[in-house]
Amino acid sequence: MIPAHAVSDLTEKEYLEIECQAEYKSEYFDGQMFAMSGASRAHNLIVANLIISLGIQLKSSPCRVYPSDMRLKVRENGLYTYPDVTVVCDEEKFDDEQQDTLTNPLLIIEVLSKSTEAYDRGAKFAMYRQLGSLAEYILVDQSQPLVEQYVRQEENHWLLSETKGTDAVVTLSAVNASLSLADIYDKVG
Repeated sequence: MIPAHAVSDLTEKEYLEIECQAEYKSEYFDGQMFAMSGASRAHNLIVANLIISLGIQLKSSPCRVYPSDMRLKVRENGLYTYPDVTVVCDEEKFDDEQQDTLTNPLLIIEVLSKSTEAYDRGAKFAMYRQLGSLAEYILVDQSQPLVEQYVRQEENHWLLSETKGTDAVVTLSAVNASLSLADIYDKVG
């Protein structure tokens, strides 16, 4: 999803009230609410392929795979966002009674686009890194078969690995699964 426009000077409570009634999703940070626009065909196919692959592999595990309609709150900095794919393997922790705002992801996957790439790599990843539960952060390029994997090593250290080409496979050690780039990019080209 791509930030479309911002509304400023909202409290967290006001954001959640608006979001509950809204017909579209919005992110929230530091008093600003950012409406999200729709994603491209390639983006949607990649997300669907990721959810199918992870869902099948994690079916018999305690892990749950969520699409981009599951809101995430980073309690440490107040960010509310909708990752493209979120995986939780421990008991889910929610910030609300409706159970629609997760707070303890183990794995987050974002599909990059020209308009979100800098944000997903920079400010958003910096905010995600404050999540104590987050063990892996995956960035998927939608224009070529390329996956970047960040794996938490220690509190403030992350290891980056790049995987390229449709013959390659990314191993997700945090959730005991793997992603074939051929599967990720199936029917995208």
